[in-house]
Amino acid sequence: MLKAILFDVDGTLSETERHGHLVAMNRAFRTAGLDWRWSEELYSELLKIAGSAERIQHYIATYNPDYSHVNKDPDALVAEIIRYKNAGYRRIMASGKIPLRSGVERVLREIHCSDIRMGIATTTARQNVDDLLLKNIGGDVIDWFEVIAAGDIVLHKKPAPDIYVHALQQMDLQSDEVLAVEDSENGIHSALAAGISVLAVKSEYSKDHDLSGAKLLVDGWGTEDVPMSVLHGDANGYSMINLQLMRQIVC
Repeated sequence: MLKAILFDVDGTLSETERHGHLVAMNRAFRTAGLDWRWSEELYSELLKIAGSAERIQHYIATYNPDYSHVNKDPDALVAEIIRYKNAGYRRIMASGKIPLRSGVERVLREIHCSDIRMGIATTTARQNVDDLLLKNIGGDVIDWFEVIAAGDIVLHKKPAPDIYVHALQQMDLQSDEVLAVEDSENGIHSALAAGISVLAVKSEYSKDHDLSGAKLLVDGWGTEDVPMSVLHGDANGYSMINLQLMRQIVC
């Protein structure tokens, strides 16, 4: 029986990658005095690596090994870029340019008014989670989530199961009592490794990912005007994600 739903954030609740993280990262490179620039195609590839620091380190090692020409310690350089990137992301968020995906607020409000508990399981920073929810919903929305497992709270990021295992422990739940909502291959692998069933909502940057591990894969959350399309699994005739559909996925 479904008792709780754990949500990923980037790509799942909002297309933060394209509208926020990529823009902020390229601005951070310029601020740090670097001539690096990530295209959307390259960024889509880099997103297979979870975590900003890990992603930058992978980029340096794979695409730009001449980084040593920069007169800075590599770890210090990465930390500096991330500081600039996080500050820039918060400015973009404050400007209102990073909305929730259509249908997300409807679903969150429905669950909040039910007996189902909610949590967050994401690799993005906690501040980014708070900013996204407060900017788009406001009020006491942070309190809707019993656990917000974010950022570096665990040693190993997705696709490792650590973030989901941590959330399960914090909420005192068994894996078969929970549904994970994800958008990426890494996220699905992470949830499945923790024994949790997955509802996958394909995002702009996961169009080429293998999301077949999800029990149900759809192209969006769905609205009355724009119903979702089912790409894998059975939505039982529903045209929008809702709590009843989520309950049926776990049954």
